[in-house]
Amino acid sequence: MALVELARFANSHEAELARGRLESAGIHAFCFDSSMNIGEGVGFLIPVRLMVLDEDRGDALAILGDALP
Repeated sequence: MALVELARFANSHEAELARGRLESAGIHAFCFDSSMNIGEGVGFLIPVRLMVLDEDRGDALAILGDALP
């Protein structure tokens, strides 16, 4: 049961919305590095990583589809 990176987001708002969609579908997801940026406008410096379990990666990609950056 390893965590893998599903996507990187420029800010924590977008990452949390995607995480919420996955959680509502029963897939546990986690946002890493969401508090690393002091200002949300500089998200390109340290992206927020959306992480899921390796075995859930395919389902997560299918759920989020075009919503991924």
